[in-house]
Amino acid sequence: MKTKIAVANGDGIGPEIMQAVLRVFEANNAPLEYEFVEMGKSYFDAGHSTGMTDAAKATIENLGLLFKGPMETPKGKGVKSINVTARKVWNTYANQRDFRTLNGVDTVFSKAGIPINLTIIRENIEDTYGGIEHLLTYDVAVGRRIITRPGSEQVIRYAFEMARRKGLKKLACGHKANIMKLTDGLFLEVFQQVAKEYAEIEATDIIVDDLCMKLVTRPETFEAIVLTNLQGDIVSDLCAGLVGGLGFAPSANIGDNISIFEAVHGTAPDIAGKGIANPTALLLSGISMLRFLGFSKNAADIENALLYTLEQGVHTGDFGDKAIPSSNTNAFTDAIIANLGRVPAGGGVYSNPDFETKEQKIQPLKNKLTATKNISEEMVGVDVFVESKIQPAALAELAKTVLTDNFELVMISNRGTQVWPTGSIYTELVNEYRVRFEKKTDRTVTQKELLHIAADFSEHIKVCSAEFLMKFDGKIGYTLAQGQ
Repeated sequence: MKTKIAVANGDGIGPEIMQAVLRVFEANNAPLEYEFVEMGKSYFDAGHSTGMTDAAKATIENLGLLFKGPMETPKGKGVKSINVTARKVWNTYANQRDFRTLNGVDTVFSKAGIPINLTIIRENIEDTYGGIEHLLTYDVAVGRRIITRPGSEQVIRYAFEMARRKGLKKLACGHKANIMKLTDGLFLEVFQQVAKEYAEIEATDIIVDDLCMKLVTRPETFEAIVLTNLQGDIVSDLCAGLVGGLGFAPSANIGDNISIFEAVHGTAPDIAGKGIANPTALLLSGISMLRFLGFSKNAADIENALLYTLEQGVHTGDFGDKAIPSSNTNAFTDAIIANLGRVPAGGGVYSNPDFETKEQKIQPLKNKLTATKNISEEMVGVDVFVESKIQPAALAELAKTVLTDNFELVMISNRGTQVWPTGSIYTELVNEYRVRFEKKTDRTVTQKELLHIAADFSEHIKVCSAEFLMKFDGKIGYTLAQGQ
């Protein structure tokens, strides 16, 4: 019984490396059937703003699994990345990328005899990848960073379950909660809560800049790391560099209903059509996909053949021993096929419980919506963001004219640094301020009153946006300004 999956060839070298991988699958008798879907740059150019046809979307949602080559998003046309869109639309919340030393792929660490074997789990839906940005003034751009409790718990629990399946002893949380106290702070808080359910796994946290330093000095000390989206994106590529580059970095995007396995390197248009591309990353992603589908024997046989081939010094032009002539894509693929059934000298791979094999869930009838229940909420004020070229003291006097008996003017900041009621003459300003109004002690205010303050203020100055100041279960849900 064959499993049907959706396949998108991709752009640039995508069709060449996809053909190579499917040839290996065919030689291995992997029980797969393919339905090719139309996605990528040519479909943007044809007027599909999402980069895929409606038929492709329907096919992928019906089959629940997409295997894709690298894809290009046209530059300068205002369209969103097809890769990010696919991951977000189908809620593939966990990006898993496994990095390890490969014989035949020389790196600084392999030459030093330091083996690398670590897994990065990256949150895949939220963070700055929401792409919500605004120009508040001509000189000031603002982007929203969205971190949610349900989204954080989803990916963090996946990371712990992955670590348990692999028999890992350690899982670290990379973060920047020392600066982004509410967003990264929420992610870290959820990590610490979930960790209590996995006592056999040593759960630690590390500030992401310190993490990057340690990854390039002592990568062997890490087994698995879970991070937010943007930080996970950066750290994933850093780790790819430790093992030879993106050409050796598989990628799996896991969701409860739809999952995507892909090569994350570029489309390499400069070598497209020349038949010299390296298919290893896509093949490694395909091996992960086979395990996800439950075909662990096929996955192990193909992985052993790949490892044996690399061990023998067979390589494409982008890596390997330069004393050995490089192989083109077809010759490299032929070598892997010829080596099916062989095992590398270091010992073969026979099973690898990277993924929980999931059955396709019933087609949902509506969007899933998750929210924490029974949380008390209190409105305590409003931050009004305004465009102005006047000095802080003058802006404060203007802001006081819209005060009511329920409110007081608490603070004015510029680029996050307090400039009123105290500040420094050396703080350089731009033409966008945050003006904070808070309710007086023992007063109760409504949403309408908060909006009225912003509306009344708008009669004197340009209001760019407003954010309510909230308390949840008595804990403030906003940050202080630098120097406040």
